[in-house]
Amino acid sequence: MVGIFRQKNQGNALILIIYGMMLKFGMFLHPSGPVRHPGDDHYLYNWLLNYLEPLKLPAIFYSLISFTLLYLQATLFNRICNAQKMLPKPNYLPAMAFLLLTSLFPEWNYFSAPMIINLFLIWIFYRMTMLYNTPRPVASIFNIGMIMGIVTLLYQPAIVFVLMLLLALFIMRPFRIQEWLIGLLGITAPYYFLLLILYFGNNWHWRQILPTISFRLPTLPASLAVTFSIALLVIPFIIGGFFVQNNLNKMLIQGRKNWSLLLLFLIVSLLIIVVNGGENNYVNWALSVMPLAAFHAAAYYYPQKKIFPAVMHWVIFAFAIYVNYFLP
Repeated sequence: MVGIFRQKNQGNALILIIYGMMLKFGMFLHPSGPVRHPGDDHYLYNWLLNYLEPLKLPAIFYSLISFTLLYLQATLFNRICNAQKMLPKPNYLPAMAFLLLTSLFPEWNYFSAPMIINLFLIWIFYRMTMLYNTPRPVASIFNIGMIMGIVTLLYQPAIVFVLMLLLALFIMRPFRIQEWLIGLLGITAPYYFLLLILYFGNNWHWRQILPTISFRLPTLPASLAVTFSIALLVIPFIIGGFFVQNNLNKMLIQGRKNWSLLLLFLIVSLLIIVVNGGENNYVNWALSVMPLAAFHAAAYYYPQKKIFPAVMHWVIFAFAIYVNYFLP
């Protein structure tokens, strides 16, 4: 399977759908409705669920939407990696790794705010990669800030991603204070327009829009399956990071900066785990999937002996099948 997705051809898009259905058919065997986290979900996500709830849609509908979102995110992220030349040759390994990693935790397949946010994060990453040589940096930075503001209105702990915007500007652009201020202004713009809508709609409750966060350590893994899933996330990431580090000298400056951005995305997503710690669920851990998928793809691509990535893939694949089909 790794050998198939190492190539870039039109048939791989169809193979990727079949591959995803093999991993995630358990979603349709045991469908689940949308996930609510009252302490973390923010205004826009709550509004979306309140709109959908009276429709009495079957759980299988949310499973179908979830699979569509995951496949869309995987293919979109794959196209970005190929367009930005993250790996020496175009391939489908980032998409394969994305679908594989999202199968290690059943919670990552449920319709939830973090699942929706991942689509925005991929969009944000793409726009950040363009900051290096954009002819209109101010407009691009403001747009990134606006998307980031929408993300925080979907999920309160995502306010930590504001740091990501500042760090991205530090890496991708020469320091200009006006650009940093424009970015922060873009983050506040969705709040401004939402407050106007509430005010003129005679529904002025501004306190429910302000994000409330608290920092606490996450709980220890509740089972051996969770521990093994975390190990399967971390070990290939370390291997992929080793290969990326060894090949940085062969990359253009743009490629090096893109990998630095992905590493920062991973660090910030780990901070969100601390923000939402204490709960015995791993839904918010899904925000780390995008950077992890890129490093996992590097672990599949770079080894010269193909037996190692093949064994690593089938071990993760087999465990993902167990998690999604046989784990209660």
